[in-house]
Amino acid sequence: MISILYRFILACLFLPWLWAAAGAQNASFPELSSAVPGHNGITYLDLANMVAPVLAGTSPIKIRPISGEADDEAPPSTGDLSSAAVLDIKAGGGERLTMLFDLGQASDSAEGFAVLALYDLGSKPKLLDAVNVATDRSTFFREPARLSISAGDDAVVITSTHFNSNQGYVSTLLLMVRNDRFELVDTINTFDEHYCYKRTQDLAFKTLADGRRYAAIKATVTDATVPGEDCEGEQPKASSHKISVTYRWSKKASRYVPGSKAFERLSAENEKRF
Repeated sequence: MISILYRFILACLFLPWLWAAAGAQNASFPELSSAVPGHNGITYLDLANMVAPVLAGTSPIKIRPISGEADDEAPPSTGDLSSAAVLDIKAGGGERLTMLFDLGQASDSAEGFAVLALYDLGSKPKLLDAVNVATDRSTFFREPARLSISAGDDAVVITSTHFNSNQGYVSTLLLMVRNDRFELVDTINTFDEHYCYKRTQDLAFKTLADGRRYAAIKATVTDATVPGEDCEGEQPKASSHKISVTYRWSKKASRYVPGSKAFERLSAENEKRF
């Protein structure tokens, strides 16, 4: 399992960010044996232990893929709950806590397996939902990880990635919580190259008040190329352009709807460069 420090380094190296949103917040990495602030006698280990029956398949709560593309998934045979990232959020006007456990490689898959758990820390802590948010080998909260979309609701941003010496593959998952269950808004795929030149695709978010139940979310990818030296043959020219999609809440569809297919086209173009 990739360590917390390693995931942090990955985020710093491959995910430069700029968020313009009030209330944005980073995840924390407490010792599991430490007490949850404001909840005397409850530790993060107690919360982690609520996930263990889910991993073992003995809980009524099932782990489902956040993409919704498959049935409940089996976790790795040796799940590791020795560490977790923690993020407080608002959902439905209430206070909720999320914990992200990166469990390593999934069963019969080259992808990782990462459980994002949702808790209500009322008088008696309760596990509300658990989803697999891994789409690649290493999964962690993006920084910042929380985006306010209403007075009582936050969106959550997850990164799932892998890289080699010359390429970085990044999937950014934008999620919200409704009725105490995680819902996927969208997955945005970006791709970096580091050869004798450098091409990066940096993603940023901001909210736009539009009078709807939830604020609109504008996502912008800055695709920039910086020429290098000692390249054999023709190299890309210096360039920089922005690709934006605005997600607006649709009362009729009861979900966020993207304003264009620009990110789908970007993902298809990137696949040609793999």
